[in-house]
Amino acid sequence: MTVKRLRGLLLLPLALLLGGCHLVLLDPPGDVARQQSDIMIVTTIIIALIIVPVMIAIGVVAWRYRASNKQATYDPDWDHSPQLELVVWAAPLLIIIAVGAISWIGTHQLDPYRPLDRVAPGQPVAAGVKPLEVDVVSLRWKWLFFYPQYGIATVNQLAAPVDVPIRFRLTSDEMMDSFFVPALVGQVYTMPGMQTVLHAVINKPGTYPGFSANYSGVGFTDMRFKFEGMNRQDFDRWIAKARDAGTGLDLKVYDRLRQPERDVPVQYFARFEPGLYTRILERCVDPGETCMSATMSDAHAGDAMPGMQGHGMHAATGALADDRTPVPAQAAPAH
Repeated sequence: MTVKRLRGLLLLPLALLLGGCHLVLLDPPGDVARQQSDIMIVTTIIIALIIVPVMIAIGVVAWRYRASNKQATYDPDWDHSPQLELVVWAAPLLIIIAVGAISWIGTHQLDPYRPLDRVAPGQPVAAGVKPLEVDVVSLRWKWLFFYPQYGIATVNQLAAPVDVPIRFRLTSDEMMDSFFVPALVGQVYTMPGMQTVLHAVINKPGTYPGFSANYSGVGFTDMRFKFEGMNRQDFDRWIAKARDAGTGLDLKVYDRLRQPERDVPVQYFARFEPGLYTRILERCVDPGETCMSATMSDAHAGDAMPGMQGHGMHAATGALADDRTPVPAQAAPAH
């Protein structure tokens, strides 16, 4: 059997395993995800610079100093080699420095809380362009998305125009989850009573899967949604479609949504209760519940300076001071 055929047989199982996979993590259509992918690929290559030679050296040493090789030098008193020590210590040290530098720089440049300064390589965010605001709530076992700039909400469907920065605010109703759209950006956690922030952009139209990457109960495997990357005209039509849905998201509807449910279809809401996302974040949706900010404000009222009662309460709960009220349904889309 030739070496070429043997290599083909060895690679056949790997080809069968990867044949049905779309390696979106290695070739994502979102600029932030692509930068994260580049860091992962570069660091893997750098680490391989030490792993591959070591694996080769193991085979070479085992073959050269096998028992049947009588020509190999046998030196039972050998104990030290300055040249070998230099290679053994210097090479890993240089690799650690390189990987550490790349990771440190990349971590700060791709901080999920940091607003985007570009939408694509060589294409900075245009002056005056406002990001698309999306408030995300993880429920059991579904995703609820608020669009405060448009006054609509959706369940299990997320859409955004291409080459437009997106700013997510994320929280959870009852359990800890992880929001993950591999084509868009890396995952970020959602937690009850706390808020995380994520910035991203999509550069190619298409339909991409999103899901929960954190175990949160027996139905979390069905906690999937569709992320739609659209051109501006299609996105405007999608907004109009949601506004034509005719249903509203009030406290009663939200109470039904928060009940455990699997295989939930896509739903659209033409309007939603003002301040609902903030009430979910501050855990005061149910009647009679006191919002976390009010509780903390009362607890610290005696220690606050005159005229400063309640100052900073949003920072304590993770909410933002500039709470955004939904625009009326008839308002023109913000471009």
